[in-house]
Amino acid sequence: MIQAQFDALGQAGMDYFLNGQRSTDIKVWSDIAENDTLPVHYLFRSYLEMPGLEQKALALCKGRVLDIGAGMGSHTLYLQEQGLDVSALELSPLACEVMSRRGVQQVINGDFFTVQAPETFDTLLLMMNGIGLVGTVNGFGRFFKQVSKLLKAGGQVLMDSSDLRYLYIDEDGSMLVNLNGRYYGEVEYRMSYGDYKGKRFKWLFVDDELMARYAEKNGFRFEKIADGPHFDYLARLVKL
Repeated sequence: MIQAQFDALGQAGMDYFLNGQRSTDIKVWSDIAENDTLPVHYLFRSYLEMPGLEQKALALCKGRVLDIGAGMGSHTLYLQEQGLDVSALELSPLACEVMSRRGVQQVINGDFFTVQAPETFDTLLLMMNGIGLVGTVNGFGRFFKQVSKLLKAGGQVLMDSSDLRYLYIDEDGSMLVNLNGRYYGEVEYRMSYGDYKGKRFKWLFVDDELMARYAEKNGFRFEKIADGPHFDYLARLVKL
């Protein structure tokens, strides 16, 4: 769980939920680009406000679903409304409280890598580049080991990500990447909101070819479902 003084995301969500706070967005620092902001209201978006890839992923959910990194519960609420048995897993205690107040029936406050669910799931949902929790490409072994514990036989992982190579393409089409350095999709982030400053964390953006290789290496079949409008894609992973 995240300690209160570091829970920038959760505090922002709680302020928005309780007070409709719209003047302060979440500030996002990264080690590969200029500082950015995450509008808090985006975490509360409706189904019609979601990108097409997210809508496709929600349509593919089946059986018992675990929404990993559920945030403020927008995906979970939609699936719940469709009659699915869905649980929301979230690291932020305040975000979990917001989800409960919004009407999410099954909320789990915990870390994906250590959570012990009483039952396994038919679908693991990882949206908003949820696969990023792997951290670095070296984290895939640990990730798939935990997935195997949580997923039923024949179950699926629905995930989206982006290929960040566009950030490194020169005018002549060559790619300005140090091939001896870290994978170009490994990013370090830090979020802040008002006086709340989160800790730095590693996050992974993985291209579809590399994702497919790591999936197969760990006993999963990779299937690309669709491409998005900005170097992003939706994929399904099924244990072989």
